[in-house]
Amino acid sequence: MRVVITVGGSIIIKDHDYKKFQDYASVLKSMAQEHQIMVVVGGGRTARDYIGIARDLGASEALCDDIGIEVTRLNARILITALGDDAYPRVPHNFAQALEFSTTGKIVVMGGTEPAHSTDAVGSILAEFVGADLLLNATSVDGLYDKDPNKHIDARMFPEITPQEMLGMLADKEMKAGTYEFMDKTAIQIIGRSMIKTVIFNGENPENLKKAVKDELGTVIMPNK
Repeated sequence: MRVVITVGGSIIIKDHDYKKFQDYASVLKSMAQEHQIMVVVGGGRTARDYIGIARDLGASEALCDDIGIEVTRLNARILITALGDDAYPRVPHNFAQALEFSTTGKIVVMGGTEPAHSTDAVGSILAEFVGADLLLNATSVDGLYDKDPNKHIDARMFPEITPQEMLGMLADKEMKAGTYEFMDKTAIQIIGRSMIKTVIFNGENPENLKKAVKDELGTVIMPNK
């Protein structure tokens, strides 16, 4: 299969610890023996810190977005370094480049592309652009919940859900994009229109990637449910 994986920056790097990059690289190399792998990496706390500094200095929101994108590309370069010869050595700056680089058979790793697009949105657009069979969304929670599981012990996780049902949840005033690990509207709409099977799962343990491919955990978004 052609598999696109989105990994939040807060998942892959914490407190400047590089071990998670190594762990992810090990699992991605293993998966690449069976599948074509493309990865989108977020900026995490580092991006938020730099954006905050720029904003305090009077930078426009567009410039703040650009700074955040640069950080995601730095994270992508670090993951490429961890992957070594198994990865394409350059970070694509757009989807056409990502598709071109993938023809080498190497793992392709990218960050952001343009202002106002989240990691989830970039991942879903990439999956649509390259005709991916599966989109894996690695988060800090076990799947998609009806409310924040970190704050509500009665939060209910959905084993399956459709994009239409997710958009309905976003319409609820208490459920907004950015709430815990809820996907943003752009990502959901693209998944729906392109009929891309997507799995939201806990990516704290990189080994969960292998289970997510087999539908053994997380929430499955089924556009044609």
